[in-house]
Amino acid sequence: MLNIKIDKEVKDEAKKIADIMGIPLGTIANILLRQFIRDKEINVSLSYRPSRRLLDSIQEARTEFKKGTMKKHTTAEELFKSLSI
Repeated sequence: MLNIKIDKEVKDEAKKIADIMGIPLGTIANILLRQFIRDKEINVSLSYRPSRRLLDSIQEARTEFKKGTMKKHTTAEELFKSLSI
């Protein structure tokens, strides 16, 4: 048995997901610890979820591109000037 202090919010969210998957949280901890022992390294996978602002900007750029109204620059200097940099 191992007692580990984990933030309540983290534990609660992890337990919800584990329950959905039908895997006890202790089993997930064992899997991760066994992987740590086997590989002697910590693998962290970070997924990225773009913000609403970024998604809106991407959609705006796609719309401008389709309409042919997207600003085009032939040099970095032109781009920086249009961005007031």
